[in-house]
Amino acid sequence: MTWTAVLVLGVGTYLMRLSGLLLRGRVEVPERVQRLLDLGATALLVALAATAALTEGGGFTGWARPAGVAVGALSALLKVPFVLVVLLAAGTTAGLRLLGIP
Repeated sequence: MTWTAVLVLGVGTYLMRLSGLLLRGRVEVPERVQRLLDLGATALLVALAATAALTEGGGFTGWARPAGVAVGALSALLKVPFVLVVLLAAGTTAGLRLLGIP
């Protein structure tokens, strides 16, 4: 990617974020549209997390990583401190891979 493209994308991103701040008080979004935007953002986040947890190089990553993500998600739901959440997830994945589970 060339520096021109990087700069254009950076300026475009900045202007889009700035327009949100400047137009916030002027544009009203109906409640139904706001609800759909919230659901869309949640669906996008879940899709990104699932893609990162389940695929690598265009194929299935194996069972160790999804198991680690599941342990991390469960420990986060149980309000375990964040450092421990990360250690439990990484430990689960590493342990399963050590046992030969891909």
